[in-house]
Amino acid sequence: MLSPETLACARKSMLCWLATVDAQGHPNVSPKEIFAFHSSGHLLIAHIASPSSVRNIKANPRVCVSFIDIFVQKGFKVSGTALNVGPQDMDYEKWATPLVAMAGPRFPIRSVIVVRITQCEPILAPSYRLYPDETTEQAQVASAMRAYGVQPLVNHH
Repeated sequence: MLSPETLACARKSMLCWLATVDAQGHPNVSPKEIFAFHSSGHLLIAHIASPSSVRNIKANPRVCVSFIDIFVQKGFKVSGTALNVGPQDMDYEKWATPLVAMAGPRFPIRSVIVVRITQCEPILAPSYRLYPDETTEQAQVASAMRAYGVQPLVNHH
């Protein structure tokens, strides 16, 4: 289900965006900084400061998570069902280990949001669909760099 392209995009993303819905049907989208894919096809997200997401998952386990390369303007959306696994749960170490390594001592992980992925689809900026003959990743990166006022790093090796 998860292609090498999907995994590479996720690794390049600084954040993922977790969408949940509360018991009344109100949506919530929040950024998550510590996340990883597990070899079993699950997405693991550290609950560091996510009380609304955890509460919503308890009420409705269906979630959607997006990863975007903001310069290329491409990404992926994964959907599935989530479960909040706490330190008291038997499988906690299995799920938490890769996240703890990423978080280090600076970010205490309260629990792990484990997403069983059921669907994965690409996200593309409209330009790729509307103007496929003239839209390239290089042009998108150049445009984004101008819009964000940044310059590419120059390697002096």
